[in-house]
Amino acid sequence: MGDAGTREEALVAMMVAYQGGDASAFEALYREMAGAVRGYLRSLARDATRAEDLLQETFLQLHRVRHTFDPGRPLKPWVYAIAHNVFLMQRRAMTRRGRHETIAEEELPELPIPAEVESLADRDRVRRALARLPADRREAVVLHHVLGFSFNEVGAVQDVSPGAAKVRAHRGMVELRAILRGEAS
Repeated sequence: MGDAGTREEALVAMMVAYQGGDASAFEALYREMAGAVRGYLRSLARDATRAEDLLQETFLQLHRVRHTFDPGRPLKPWVYAIAHNVFLMQRRAMTRRGRHETIAEEELPELPIPAEVESLADRDRVRRALARLPADRREAVVLHHVLGFSFNEVGAVQDVSPGAAKVRAHRGMVELRAILRGEAS
């Protein structure tokens, strides 16, 4: 199954232990997943402080709904779906309050960029280009191409079919390449 499969099995085992009342298992889950979930939330929120708040809310929601996790399914897509929904709930709340913030380009998060992408453009150009993508496509690109989620998992996080997730990621990459080519001209 490989390292990724072994790691996922370990995460599921931690969650099962947490469901059984082992508080240290929650701490272990947080240590294992917080960094990657924080990066994902920064790519959505485009603000480090807001992403940190969203991370805390994500793990609070995970605690509240831990009984709904099915140990026969992978944990990571379930956690990222919670993070996605926490982000959407907060965005709706901000909209209801009429709070519209403009984020300066220098406040955009540092996204984890795989080595093969670094050869196409420097990190800053990729980050700026990703920020220009529509939110659903940016999220699909980050989940699939950066974090390595399958299209089934991306679809579960975004609450769309795997086919729609694949289309979003593909269109996002096409747009990303076009933006990067346009910057190079």
